[in-house]
Amino acid sequence: MKRSPDMKKKIISFIESSSGQENIPIKNICSITDICYKTYKRWKKSNNLKDNRKGHPNLKNRLTDSEKDEIVSLCNNSEYCNLSPNQIVPKLADKEIYIASESSFYRVLRDRKLLEHRRKSKKPSKGKKPASHTATSSNQVWTWDITYLKRDVKGLFYYLYLIIDIYDRCITGFRVEENQSSKLAADMVTDAVLKRGANTSNLVLHSDNGGPMKGSTMAVTLDKLGIIKTFNRPSVSNDNSYSESLFKTLKYQLQNPLGAFQSLEEASKWAGNFVKWYNEEHLHSGIKYVTPNQRFRGEDKDILKMRANLYKKAMTKKPSRWINKITKNWNRIESVFLNKRKDQIDGQLS
Repeated sequence: MKRSPDMKKKIISFIESSSGQENIPIKNICSITDICYKTYKRWKKSNNLKDNRKGHPNLKNRLTDSEKDEIVSLCNNSEYCNLSPNQIVPKLADKEIYIASESSFYRVLRDRKLLEHRRKSKKPSKGKKPASHTATSSNQVWTWDITYLKRDVKGLFYYLYLIIDIYDRCITGFRVEENQSSKLAADMVTDAVLKRGANTSNLVLHSDNGGPMKGSTMAVTLDKLGIIKTFNRPSVSNDNSYSESLFKTLKYQLQNPLGAFQSLEEASKWAGNFVKWYNEEHLHSGIKYVTPNQRFRGEDKDILKMRANLYKKAMTKKPSRWINKITKNWNRIESVFLNKRKDQIDGQLS
């Protein structure tokens, strides 16, 4: 930043007067101004305080306007319009033509607002963020997916369909089939709605973009039931994190057989036992280590309150063991988010 000699004199005067009045070292005074101590010393030594900088020393080396126009014309030429400067410059060199470097080409195109998509192909589009949904009670947001179960025939699988309620983490519907089908999925959803007595006018069902999920039979069924359907972004499994997490629990659960299932009946029986264990016995980390059914029935309120009181009593009894004077957080999770937005994250942190 250039300053006039008068401005420099005023700054020097301010620094010296402040140092003398308050008996503060000049270095400390400089630290609260926008000039450093070395600049102050250089100004003090200068006779005329004039700014002797002459600007960029290589002004003569800059591209002329005609050269810039030539670059723009070349880049828009049909021969080069689909190429980047990194390809254009070598091609020109092969013809014994040199105008400027690749970086100069990029700089000229950027200055002329031409550094954009210039190919005939469709411009790359930014992926839309997935829809965000909030569940404050059961039967508001469900997610579902299909996973593979090993069969005794190599290369063939049974398919386990699973629906989970993201609020209480209950598995609300399941079935094991020999194939993936939109009709089978639609039947499962219908059965789950009847079993849970869900109000479908407030229900969102989220899934990935597979054939059974987007099939016509499934779409018609959901429309008839009044269920809102949402889908993952293409190739983004994290948009359906609750179902993915459920599948990991399923595949690493102790009762999961290491070998293959010998029949559809065996696989269905095992899946039924897993669902029963998951809903009634599994202490789920996402809902403060209560079972999904306890959360669904509202029993978790008293359980979590009892745990909080127990921890407070333990801290009162031996406070030295609680260095930060804070017990484990047993507060009930009241809102669960599917594809949480940044403002929802900030709201929870504040």
